[in-house]
Amino acid sequence: YRQCLNFWLSWSQNSVLRLDACFFSSVPSQPVPPLAQTLQGYLKALEPLLPPQELSHTRRMVQEFGRSGGLGPQLQEGLERRAMLTKNWISPSWVQWAYLESRQPLPVHSSPAISLPRRDYNGWRSQLVFASKLIAAVLDFKAKINTGQLPVEHMRGKPLCMELYPLLFSSCRIPGPKHDYVTHHRRSPTHITVVRNYQFFQLEVYNSDGSRLTESQIHSQLLRIRSQSWKTDKEPMGILTSEHRHTWGQAYNRLLTDKLNRESVRMIETGLFSLCLDSPVMRISDEKYASRKAAQVLHGGGTFSNSGNRWFDKTLQFVVGEDGSWGLLYEQATAEGPPIATLLHHILDYCEKPDPKRAPLVPLPMPKKLYFHIDREIKRDIEHAKQNLDILINDLDVNVFNFKRFGKELPKQHRLSPHSFIQVAMQLAYYRVHNEVCATCDMVSQRMFRGGRTEFVRSPINQTLRFILAFDDASLSLFREAVDAYSELIAQAFKGHGIDRHLLGLKLQAIEEGYSIPKVFMDTAYGVATHWKLRTGQVPANTDSVMCFGPLVPDGYAICYNPQADHVHFSITAFNCCEETNAEKLALTLKDTLCRLQELLQPTV
Repeated sequence: YRQCLNFWLSWSQNSVLRLDACFFSSVPSQPVPPLAQTLQGYLKALEPLLPPQELSHTRRMVQEFGRSGGLGPQLQEGLERRAMLTKNWISPSWVQWAYLESRQPLPVHSSPAISLPRRDYNGWRSQLVFASKLIAAVLDFKAKINTGQLPVEHMRGKPLCMELYPLLFSSCRIPGPKHDYVTHHRRSPTHITVVRNYQFFQLEVYNSDGSRLTESQIHSQLLRIRSQSWKTDKEPMGILTSEHRHTWGQAYNRLLTDKLNRESVRMIETGLFSLCLDSPVMRISDEKYASRKAAQVLHGGGTFSNSGNRWFDKTLQFVVGEDGSWGLLYEQATAEGPPIATLLHHILDYCEKPDPKRAPLVPLPMPKKLYFHIDREIKRDIEHAKQNLDILINDLDVNVFNFKRFGKELPKQHRLSPHSFIQVAMQLAYYRVHNEVCATCDMVSQRMFRGGRTEFVRSPINQTLRFILAFDDASLSLFREAVDAYSELIAQAFKGHGIDRHLLGLKLQAIEEGYSIPKVFMDTAYGVATHWKLRTGQVPANTDSVMCFGPLVPDGYAICYNPQADHVHFSITAFNCCEETNAEKLALTLKDTLCRLQELLQPTV
């Protein structure tokens, strides 16, 4: 925790983001919610999930934890003291606990992917033209951050914290034996990493006078990289980064004992971002292509496809395929969905404009190929990583679809929140498939607070359960109650009064103060409440993009959605090893559920 806190404090004191100081003063610190309110909210969240007898037992335990003079109020005081002394009382703890201490592989389990509409080309020549434009667009975005020209974002009329934006560039996660850490190079390097056919290249993207390379200059350099990377028999070094974090940490230490390897790895880690030039995605049918395209960005498609074209620890990895597919994979320790969506929106706007600059007639240095010395141990590590990644990829079912019957305008016409509307629909669809409700986490932003990251909003709630159980004879009023009740939970989270980060903070505060973990967090009910069978997230964007990530638990699903005016993009993932879950079945049921809810709002004669 202290290492993560020191990183954030050090960065905030030396940030290159030149935004007006009064803006930061206008973004308040994240409040510590009242203890009684959080404990009451926790019990309400348990009501749809537990039988009455077990709920009664948990209620007594929670009441004992929260009573005056008990452990709960003492830990609450510790959090309130921390809130007065630090920029954000929970974000460093959350990043450390949720990301850096996780030992799961980054692909599928952690890093989200965003797949964007296919570009109108098919072939390597057009691939490099578009990649050149994309690189120029990202450098233009970075320049806006450095010069303070990036507009301050707002949500519901309130400014949002912009501190994550500089951390997108020249950042990388580093594996460790017990936990990882993040390295961020504030003195921005001048290169990016380009990878093709499993071969990594250092590409300088600034001229000697500090000006950015033009698109035509970048294009000529990409042509050079292609000519140097035609061989396909290279060892896929990037596969190592897909391993279990402890395993990768051991291989990382072995790799860095060699000077050549150490220099090549450092070039990848310090680069502004990575560009992955992928071979085409196998196309079976238009219906399945969207799912394959999203999976390709998420994990590379396997060791016989493009997974060797990744360095999963890198914060930003842009993927551009020969077939027009493209997207972005990002590591979450220093990135969140909304800033990434802003970056992608800028890229798409930039790509519509012609290149304003002519290439100067000066010779450019040859892109530097990064070499690795692969001994017997490293070769063995690569083979193990290939096997494990292929097992993981074959176990993941990805179902991406575009629901075209209606979009967010329909709920708005009936004065319902589109976000809450879809959340209730997903709960109903899950119940229709599994005949039960389950613990669900919905990620919402906390960037309205200084250094804020995310909060989980819990579902189902009692109003949702009542509507689900009465669905066959449901009235519009029950549905509206369920949607409005969920909207109230969202509103509470936007005020900083969510319950999940607070509960985590209390648990970690007990450990920090030397106490045993409180009984309320060792209770079976807490295990049920945090076994997230549905991991959900809305990433609204001005583009027809869809985010994709894996489930949090083996018997769960992950659902991400991007509502547009007249359609909604969905991605659903599940693990094939679990006999109970089926992404395709849930997708079909969700489509039917949305149609039935439309009929509830707009009954036909």
